[in-house]
Amino acid sequence: MGAKRKARVNLIGLEKADYNGKTSTLCKGCGHNSISSQIVSVAYELSIQPHEIIKLSGIGCSSKSPAYFLGRSHGFNSLHGRMPSIATGALMANHSLNAIGVSGDGDTASIGMGQFKHLMRRNVRMVYIVENNGVYGLTKGQFSATADEGQELKYAGSNELPPIDICMEAIMAGCGFVARSFSGDAKQVRELLKAALSHRGTAVLDIISPCVAFNNHDTSTKSYGYGREHEEQLHDIGWVPPAEEIMIDDYAPGEMKVVELHDGSHLQLRKLDEDYDPKDKMGALNRLMWAQEKQEFITGLIYYDGERENLAEASHLPQQPLAHLPEDKLRPSADSLDEIMASLM
Repeated sequence: MGAKRKARVNLIGLEKADYNGKTSTLCKGCGHNSISSQIVSVAYELSIQPHEIIKLSGIGCSSKSPAYFLGRSHGFNSLHGRMPSIATGALMANHSLNAIGVSGDGDTASIGMGQFKHLMRRNVRMVYIVENNGVYGLTKGQFSATADEGQELKYAGSNELPPIDICMEAIMAGCGFVARSFSGDAKQVRELLKAALSHRGTAVLDIISPCVAFNNHDTSTKSYGYGREHEEQLHDIGWVPPAEEIMIDDYAPGEMKVVELHDGSHLQLRKLDEDYDPKDKMGALNRLMWAQEKQEFITGLIYYDGERENLAEASHLPQQPLAHLPEDKLRPSADSLDEIMASLM
């Protein structure tokens, strides 16, 4: 017999299987399972230490997902719509953790909308994934707040209300990293996840993730058929880890330039006459409004602002996480408290 093939390990000596979670209990073909698989792949590729990740979720099919990836990481499954509060508290106590929050269109855009908006406003440093399928899959397929206006479902009837656009809400609330993707586009999901994990504040990924049980009709903008037929990428997404900057000379629109990268590979660049600019806030909102009106399915990095302070920075937290500080650093002495009380008399 030949020698047993040695499993591949990443830079910290872990196999890809070390990033797995439990076996999924979601429906076969559910888009949420594909997203979990991409999180596993990204964590392995980036050589992330599992114990440096905290997974957070609310209630719903989507919020079961964290059980299916990064089984060695910390985790907290909160009340319906209340995941942002738990995330804020956890990351104020230990801002050295990397947080991945998984929510759904019901958990975020309905009962959790207020908390979602304030998480964006505070710019808590975390990746916030919305597994968006337009229905309440866990409670048998009622319309969610992101469902298409005029959509007909066998058991839910007709939806008469306009949809909430999660990306638009995130931009308006001050989020500095807003992207949309499709669970069936594995490459794009992976690259956006890598970029989101490197962002210094809140990074929102609104991922259209079809519900195969209740909302996979081709007329629904949240279905596999519609996604494959209508997906329009704003740009091709790639992510390169931080390294010494590579500079190139200016070149003309339409011209191709070959650039050598840090690993010795080569990149071919071709300058387009018109490029989508994800740093243009008003342009991003206008593009989302146009897409909603035309029922376009645009994907990619929609808006980016990497300059804003996150909550830990704005709160002037010390470099050492509060959770790791000794008691004498966290609790005022008896003399200090007596002095404060005396000053109030």
